[in-house]
Amino acid sequence: MVAVNMGKNVHGNMHTRHTRKKKWSELSPMARFGTIVTATVQLTLLIAAQRDLSRRPAGEIRGSKALWRVATFVNFIGPATYFTVGVKRRPTTKSAPQAARARFTGR
Repeated sequence: MVAVNMGKNVHGNMHTRHTRKKKWSELSPMARFGTIVTATVQLTLLIAAQRDLSRRPAGEIRGSKALWRVATFVNFIGPATYFTVGVKRRPTTKSAPQAARARFTGR
């Protein structure tokens, strides 16, 4: 095993580069607005995913409902993954315009 000397105080130097987090009062109005919008979208996705999990039968979900409940709490990735991967899509036979055309022409 080879030991590499990366300097006397590497750990201490790593922490001096980071700036401290800003307080809410220190954020610009646009930064506050962006934070509020992002939080609202995140919360809406979470509520929609949790509500869908409650109402959708287990047979229409890929995997365990409990696993998806936990996964939806992972920021935007969880709910987005649930809606794109976790929900089984019903096969469509005809699109809406085709179905309307078939009714009109009798096909």
